[in-house]
Amino acid sequence: MAPHGGFLTGEVSRQPAEGPAKKNPPALPHTTMTQANLFAALRAAFPADLDSVAIETADTPVPLLYTWRDLDRGTAMLANLLASLALPAGSRIAVHTEKSVEALMLYLAVLRAGHVHLPLNSAYQAAELEYFIRNAEPAVVVCAGRNFGWVSKVAFLAGTEHVYTLNEDRTGTLLDRAAYQPDTHQPAQRGADDLAAILYTSGTTGRSKGAMLSHGNLLSNARVLKDYWAWRSAEEGGDVLIHALPIFHVHGLFVASHGALLNGSRMIWFNRFDARAVAARLPEATVFMGVPTLYVRLLGEAALTRAACARMRLFVSGSAPLLIETFRDWQARTGHTILERYGMSETTMLTSNPYRPESARRGGTVGLPLPGVGLRVHDAKGRPLAAGEIGGIEVKGPNVFKGYWRMPEKTADEFTTDLWFKTGDLGFIDGDGYVTIVGRSKDLIISGGYNVYPAEVEGYLNELPGVAESAVVGVPHPDFGEAVVAVAVPRAGAKLDGVALVAALKHKIANFKVPKQVFVQPDLPRNAMGKVQKNLLREQHQALFKP
Repeated sequence: MAPHGGFLTGEVSRQPAEGPAKKNPPALPHTTMTQANLFAALRAAFPADLDSVAIETADTPVPLLYTWRDLDRGTAMLANLLASLALPAGSRIAVHTEKSVEALMLYLAVLRAGHVHLPLNSAYQAAELEYFIRNAEPAVVVCAGRNFGWVSKVAFLAGTEHVYTLNEDRTGTLLDRAAYQPDTHQPAQRGADDLAAILYTSGTTGRSKGAMLSHGNLLSNARVLKDYWAWRSAEEGGDVLIHALPIFHVHGLFVASHGALLNGSRMIWFNRFDARAVAARLPEATVFMGVPTLYVRLLGEAALTRAACARMRLFVSGSAPLLIETFRDWQARTGHTILERYGMSETTMLTSNPYRPESARRGGTVGLPLPGVGLRVHDAKGRPLAAGEIGGIEVKGPNVFKGYWRMPEKTADEFTTDLWFKTGDLGFIDGDGYVTIVGRSKDLIISGGYNVYPAEVEGYLNELPGVAESAVVGVPHPDFGEAVVAVAVPRAGAKLDGVALVAALKHKIANFKVPKQVFVQPDLPRNAMGKVQKNLLREQHQALFKP
């Protein structure tokens, strides 16, 4: 072992765990009506051999191996630390740290202890963090040691009593304190409707809202995805997941982590994405999940070959639209078809392209509604639309959240009278049931009385020679109400001319859809999950047509 302060961490070699042998603890039962704690369900799925490897770090100075026993004991020690604080049931535990295996263990420990996990993007600064802490009123805040000075000040002023540190190198006061706790713990009794996590929306269109997700929301979605994506059991050869996503977001924390844990599958763990390093580990893995940006970067690596992907069975993309060109380039390069899916902080996963046959996966779509998920498209007056007609996407199912934290009016506004959640996304369902997203309702441009869907214009722009990607927004215009404006990013080595791009589009789409101006920039502003921050582009160009 390579312990720090006595706290259980990963092995530094591929040898069996050191120390006295321990009998495997009795297997925990699957969740029932009386015990729906998500951690109990994940723990029940651990393999019988608790000394087999659960997580292997890929970018630490020395590779570390964490066994399933390590996860069980480590989460127990952290859960016991939380219990020692005598916190009220369902207390919020805010986590503002870099990605690490210990940070994942902390998440599991929060579930195990029956509290509410509040993951926060490690890039958030003081003003942003102050908002989240004042809004959620966490009982405990865990932050990186280098940020302790300003984070603790914000937390203590907001009334938080406990602030700990946790660093990527397995140091920090959280682990120091947990090291003295017992390494067994009975998961707290929780019902399916009890709160498990609060995820604040990314805030690309306004002030972030805290989406409240229950144990039942998360477990139902994890079980559906386990079946739908055909996670393989050990008897079937077993799956190995390359985990290279952040864990403050649905994709990395819930979809990826829950998938591997609920299947008892090993993870190759990257604290940060590195395209070359990830490509080098593909021959050992079977599953990879990423945002479109990660796939673009992997395509830039010579090591990405069909031979390197020979063992891979599933590449999943989400959190932002996948360009059709990336979809096709990946097919040609690897022989695999990326499976694109659709989800939200408020709902976890809603749709997915089919797992089998692979040929049924359609680029540019997010597939079909998942089992148990209802999805419909309505117009602004709440009337159902026919196949192919664009409208607001509404959803219903056991995965849909409980509402926004301390925002009952906003929650009520976002649900229809028959209790379908209005996602705020615009899209359509084709005759075969496949869902296509065309943009956010807040991104819809109404120019001269005509509706302009940014995704449609972006699609045509992206097809023009030399254009790598683009973003289309609406800005105030004295005559049209809103004017269409675009930002185009050139391919490597290409030179673009905005006037020429406008001229080219006039031969492809109706004049009211053609951008009044196209600006050429080296890149687009994005948030941590790769979504283009169109609010920043609107702000940048909002005075363009002012008299």
